[in-house]
Amino acid sequence: MIVAFFTGFPGFIASRIIREAFKKYNYERVYAIVLATQFDKAEKEKQAILTQFPDKEIVLIEGDITLPQLDLSDEIIIMLQDQVEVVWHLAAIYDLAVPRPIAWKVNVRGTEMMNLFVEELHHLKRYMYFSTAYVAGTRIGNLLETELVRPDGFKNFYEETKFEAELSVDMLKDRLPVTIIRPGIVRGDSKTGETIKFDGPYFLLNMIDRLKKLPILPYIGHSTSKINVVPVDYIFEAAVYLSELEEARGTTVHLTDPNPHPVQEVYRAFVKEITGKTPKGHIPLKVAQASLGIHTIRKKLGVEYEALDYLTWNASFDTTIANTLLKDSGIKCADFINTIPTMIQYYEEHKNNQKYQIEIK
Repeated sequence: MIVAFFTGFPGFIASRIIREAFKKYNYERVYAIVLATQFDKAEKEKQAILTQFPDKEIVLIEGDITLPQLDLSDEIIIMLQDQVEVVWHLAAIYDLAVPRPIAWKVNVRGTEMMNLFVEELHHLKRYMYFSTAYVAGTRIGNLLETELVRPDGFKNFYEETKFEAELSVDMLKDRLPVTIIRPGIVRGDSKTGETIKFDGPYFLLNMIDRLKKLPILPYIGHSTSKINVVPVDYIFEAAVYLSELEEARGTTVHLTDPNPHPVQEVYRAFVKEITGKTPKGHIPLKVAQASLGIHTIRKKLGVEYEALDYLTWNASFDTTIANTLLKDSGIKCADFINTIPTMIQYYEEHKNNQKYQIEIK
């Protein structure tokens, strides 16, 4: 019977991982560290999960990963040290527009505090750390899972702080059973469309939806780049499988789309699905950037300025390690274009619910 410890609960990915682990493996009890401000939300999500798995146990612990000892009492720390076997560290600030001090505090310092906590666990079997494929920053070309190279620059503070955080976890591989997960841009479930927030590729859906009454919707620039978007079900299924796989110990894995589509192809499919029309013409990228530089416009369109950086970035993620480790699992990344109708159906049903929309700064 496995006892696990989670950060990032009640976030969407953490919640789905817990469900998957309860379903597939012998998880008996889960401890989840939760900020005081998130406790009520976490309690509701806990009850929703336990309704599905009444024989399991989820224990919520109020704490803060950015503080020494995670802001937990000595008694709780000693209890966790004696019980916890698997640690899932997912807590992070994912906002592309996050200011550097906030991103550094949560993503870097929070991970450093988690590393210290993990090093003191007596029965650790695996430390699952969620990084991002975008630790590559501004590097271009084919990016390998075995590389953790400091780039010349980063597109935003999210990327920079996740790089620094992954660096600190990577250094533990020599003495701890670490697996580092680097997801691509995460979207909703490929089968149901379910998600909890409209960010990443949903920014494009916001823009298209709010401009759909125009007689023509142009392409943005002349991008030849591919966009790497992965459904959340691929992420949680693969991550849980890897957490139990001995061969995944000491590895860094790209959970990215091994067959990504061009940005222009995805945009065309979005426009066609929402409006029934095909995009025509092109608006220069510099014009789009200048427009989104105006807060009123980007707020009206529901698009973060930083999202444009990913539409013209010419890099690809090698998935050799992921392919090798997952080859006998039956777990595959669903094709993005084929599952766009499901994604947009869910978006249409929830686009007017503000809890799904990201505050545009």
